[in-house]
Amino acid sequence: MRRYPRFRLALLAVIASVVLSACLPEWAGRLEPGSGRPRAAGEVAVEVAVTPLDAPAFGAPPVTGPETPAAPAATTVPLATSAAPLAAEFDAATATAWFDLAYSLARDEKLAPPLVARIFGYTGVALYEAVAPGIPGATSLAGQLNELTPLPQPDPQAAYHWPAVANAALGSLMRTLLADGSSEAQRAIQDLERRLQAEFAANVAPDVLQRSIAQGQLVGLAVFDWAQADGFAYLNNCDYISPSGPGLWTATPPGYAAPLQPCWGQMRPFVLRERSDECQPAQAAPVYSEEPSSQFFYEALEVYQTGKNLTPQQVEIARFWSDDAGKTGTPPGHSVSILTQLVRDQELTLDAAAEAYARLGVALADAFISCWQTKFATHTPRPITYIHDMFDPAWTPLIITPPFPEYTSGHSVQSGAAAAVLTALFGEDVAFTDHTHDALGFAPRSFASFAAMADEAAISRLYGGIHYRSAIENGLAQGACIGERVNALKYRP
Repeated sequence: MRRYPRFRLALLAVIASVVLSACLPEWAGRLEPGSGRPRAAGEVAVEVAVTPLDAPAFGAPPVTGPETPAAPAATTVPLATSAAPLAAEFDAATATAWFDLAYSLARDEKLAPPLVARIFGYTGVALYEAVAPGIPGATSLAGQLNELTPLPQPDPQAAYHWPAVANAALGSLMRTLLADGSSEAQRAIQDLERRLQAEFAANVAPDVLQRSIAQGQLVGLAVFDWAQADGFAYLNNCDYISPSGPGLWTATPPGYAAPLQPCWGQMRPFVLRERSDECQPAQAAPVYSEEPSSQFFYEALEVYQTGKNLTPQQVEIARFWSDDAGKTGTPPGHSVSILTQLVRDQELTLDAAAEAYARLGVALADAFISCWQTKFATHTPRPITYIHDMFDPAWTPLIITPPFPEYTSGHSVQSGAAAAVLTALFGEDVAFTDHTHDALGFAPRSFASFAAMADEAAISRLYGGIHYRSAIENGLAQGACIGERVNALKYRP
């Protein structure tokens, strides 16, 4: 078991308390109240109905292999004083503001999808652990997620303002997770945290607010200490020499870039067993072959012929789900954007939103670790390589081929995991409209279910010319398996 330094947490909390004692009265006098308010009498609190899944979503072939492991020991979080408002008495505006910012920073900092998924994983856990003491019967994820030890707990006899706890936890964590980012990113984090603190100061007693901020900082920095031991320090952009030979992945045009994050599959997962075959595809990648009667030849031909005969709808789907780094929040950001829209549309309370972001964040983080483990175990060549060699050296896919092996499809794995989690939270036949890319000029897309969303996101990669069908279908099943593992965790009664 790795051990993490804790001495700095108390010091930082003391420093924060001194600074806030001086600043809060001025903020309270200058600024108007805003988000994170208690619900007024008569308002309806909408809660998420959690329905455990019994099978992988989308009707994809079930993933075989190790059975779902028994749930690890979980600890019920002591409830803070009953005299203070519970987390369910606050809206989710603090949570949605932070996840909106996380999406924007992923885009503006041009982060690659695995890094984005990691950020959402840790921020989701931090949000949940920050407000769990304000949720009756809530179960901590400590002892359930790999190497996560008990986190700092509030004084059970004292009052806390849960949006302020969440705000401080997310601010502290995101500053550290993005410590190597731009000065603009750090300023955006600071600005949001200060703005929300000032809004809270207009309605919250200074001692309660100061105590809440100190508690949130302790949680955020404790989660960061846990994150420091996940292997990122030495696995991020590791030195790597790709194997070479017939039937193996090679760099692709137009950039012929080196493989992206080749060691990501060795990162410590959140819920999956580390470097195991848990949730790895039951079906192996098709065996490379240049024989016209082979499955590999057939699937490559399908990509080639589809790409040459795309319908306007297929083009629209491929571009809507492209989720390019630097232009969007990448695929995991798209999934989080969908959740944020649902949180707002259904007016979820802070407790329900915290659980939802934790579930989805963990699922996305493990989806990219699991998928990258598969990719760099199989080294399957991309369609453009095979098509240039076998069919048409001038062929160009609609979407630029990303620089890493083909099998399985990252879009499919993360979409399958997201659909499993969202279905468990909201239900199987929940229709919704996705407005993620409205600002980019894309028309919103509507879906009858989360499974339908995952299916479209997955098949978009065949339309884009960058994935074979096996990688898509088996990727969906791989993601569904990961989602089931996340849904099996204990959150509350």
